[in-house]
Amino acid sequence: MKKVLVPIKRVVDYNVKVRVKADGSGVETANVKMSMNPFDEIAVEAAVRLKEAGSAEEVVVVSCGIAACQDILRQAMAMGADRAILIESDAELQPLAVAKLLKAVCDKETPDMVICGKQAIDDDSNQAGQMLSALLGWSQATFASEIKLEGDKVQVSREIDGGMETLSISMPAVITTDLRLNEPRFASLPNIMKAKKKPLETIKAADMGVDIAPRLKTLKVGEPPARSAGVIVADVAELVAKLKNEAKVI
Repeated sequence: MKKVLVPIKRVVDYNVKVRVKADGSGVETANVKMSMNPFDEIAVEAAVRLKEAGSAEEVVVVSCGIAACQDILRQAMAMGADRAILIESDAELQPLAVAKLLKAVCDKETPDMVICGKQAIDDDSNQAGQMLSALLGWSQATFASEIKLEGDKVQVSREIDGGMETLSISMPAVITTDLRLNEPRFASLPNIMKAKKKPLETIKAADMGVDIAPRLKTLKVGEPPARSAGVIVADVAELVAKLKNEAKVI
């Protein structure tokens, strides 16, 4: 295998408490810490490990979004990716638009495998990987918790309701990563410095020849309803009484 492509997304950092804008049009991102989507970090780590094992020759990371996405591309290169591509757009990019842009990148780069996070923690759509597989006509394996290469086949283990499922798929393939696949590494200072010199190509989304117009419209975003505080009961009799008289579930 020569090349692995890893799409990554810039999202509100998972440690930040997300707040809804006053007008209900979305979540507040101004002056908020942004970082690489955690599932995408796992995907980068998986690709870098394949390269370190001699199973891949090159790892290319790609992000679709505003110019500020360069920071997560540099982070991915500090983790071990060889080069980066930014598909720059100020427009809202929904999963189908992202999948179309990634297909255009795959047509140009001809990777043997695409490894991406199973979902982004901002919209939780869990769609881009599957859509990309369909557009390319490639094999796919979702929610991977283990990836093994066997010749021109990829063996992927994934968790399902009944336990574990193991798939054997042919390359080229699209694989989406689950949390249990690995533990992403921290980039060392020397690697962060080296990442600044690695190539980062910027392409305007408008030059990709892809229709990225939104198909969905967000009508309103609101805070979840507040939950009442829990109470401690003295004994089973009091618990049953509350379930019967207050909660009215028995």
